[in-house]
Amino acid sequence: MFGTTARSRRLTLALTTVTALALGATACGGTTKDDASKDGGSAAVGKADPGAATKKGLTVAYLPKQVNNPYFTTADSGGKKALEALGSSYKEVGTSSGTDTAGQVSYVNTLTQQQVDAMAVSAQDPGALCTALKQAMRNGVSVVTYDSDTNKDCRQVFVSPASTEDLGRTQVELLAKQIGGKGEIAILSAAQTATNQNAWIDVMKEELKKPAYKDIKLVKVAYGDDDAQKSFQQTQGLLQEYPNLKGIISPTTVGIKAAAQYLSGSKYKGKVKLTGLGTPNDMRAYVKNGTVEAFELWDPAKLGALAAHAAVALESGQITGQKGETLKAGDLGSFTLGEDGVVSPGEPTVFDKANIDQYDF
Repeated sequence: MFGTTARSRRLTLALTTVTALALGATACGGTTKDDASKDGGSAAVGKADPGAATKKGLTVAYLPKQVNNPYFTTADSGGKKALEALGSSYKEVGTSSGTDTAGQVSYVNTLTQQQVDAMAVSAQDPGALCTALKQAMRNGVSVVTYDSDTNKDCRQVFVSPASTEDLGRTQVELLAKQIGGKGEIAILSAAQTATNQNAWIDVMKEELKKPAYKDIKLVKVAYGDDDAQKSFQQTQGLLQEYPNLKGIISPTTVGIKAAAQYLSGSKYKGKVKLTGLGTPNDMRAYVKNGTVEAFELWDPAKLGALAAHAAVALESGQITGQKGETLKAGDLGSFTLGEDGVVSPGEPTVFDKANIDQYDF
């Protein structure tokens, strides 16, 4: 139903797509494959067929927030492996900057013109990609977001690392335990527009209002833009501005590594506590030398793999992105889509000196 017809319709629409994208059009420009089900929920949604055959020979493009970032390299490699097992093809494109939203938009437009079957996108900004992604969906491209979401009507499924509430809460819990439940703390985030960062920080702020944290004061949220040098400098700046700082939460793999690098070579090593989201390979040396006690993260390879399964399931008609649908994801298991088409591979893992050598990513 979808294969030959979809490809021929995409070919028919190729020239009009370029024009529509150039004009930033948002209205539907014609009948394409699965118009209703791809229009980000703004039109009637087709019914899923869980028993439909899994399509092979698809092309799924990954557009991470930043290429050559170790976290996204691991995540996208997980997607590649899953796609190969599913009999489909993988490609990765993206910007070298974690804040180049115009670059991400340009890549979405190019992928649409290249007629890929699906995209897995980690958005630098929740709204900036929407016009381009909606055009992609109108042209029959399935859109999955992973790691960092767009506005919900700009994609079909969001593969969330873990629940926003769990991630925000557990990072506060980790730091509170390390600083003895009292003192000034700061947050070192990525880009000021990053959807996932802001959602976690909102939860952290609410968590800190609880009586258990009455002796902890959040003094500043700083932004390192997922740039190692800037994050390093922001850490230095925080400690100069707040000499009584007791701890830092950095919910970004680039930020926590840069902060650990600064702390490990300073008089603050072991005195100012650091936690957040990092990869074991990035943080192993800092855990072993006493700079960091514990931090957390989900397995990014599973995140990327689940995005691949979601993209193929959408193209196969097995899911449409509606709450309650079942996503079968091979060795990862089966998942039920939640509100607004959100699905998660599971809870984060806490890494410390006792277990960090058990992981390699």
